[in-house]
Amino acid sequence: MNISPQFNHGAHEIFDVHEVLSCTIGALNKYTVLRSKVKDQELLDILDRQHQFMQQTYNTIVDCFKSGQDPAVPTKTYMMKENNTFKFGLTPTQPKKPIQSETEINDEIISGWMLGSAKSLATVKTGAAMETTNPVVRRVLADSIPNCIEMAYEISIYQNKNGYYQVPQLPITDMQAIMQSYAPASEAVAAR
Repeated sequence: MNISPQFNHGAHEIFDVHEVLSCTIGALNKYTVLRSKVKDQELLDILDRQHQFMQQTYNTIVDCFKSGQDPAVPTKTYMMKENNTFKFGLTPTQPKKPIQSETEINDEIISGWMLGSAKSLATVKTGAAMETTNPVVRRVLADSIPNCIEMAYEISIYQNKNGYYQVPQLPITDMQAIMQSYAPASEAVAAR
């Protein structure tokens, strides 16, 4: 049966891509609402760059989803400005708790919501890409997953630098013991 590229989608794919696009709209809306509440210029720069990138990715997915063919604007690569430096260790802080008022929204909370959005998009796009039948849509979804990961990583570095996201570390002897507990697989030929 010869199907037009526009309708080269399985039912499961339709629902999965619908979920990807709905989650992306949710993330874009969240970024738009939160923008006016950001205090730190660095976080505002990250938010603006990520919003712009997510919007372009959304448009690319919509384009190939509707046409079933290569999008007019292909998937691009998100480039963060942050370096890859994490501060390790724990510093005592006040216990976290839910806010009681919108006036308590601050850069820590905003960056946490941004991190959650990027992680959610990576998860939903991964699930959709594995079940998408249209090869163009599947490739666009798959190619966009590393960008979600990069955005989440950028936010986690920002949070770590500002003390919002602490990274505990095992003692070196424990790390070495675990790291040394694995060896490469042998290249033995499987029995037939």
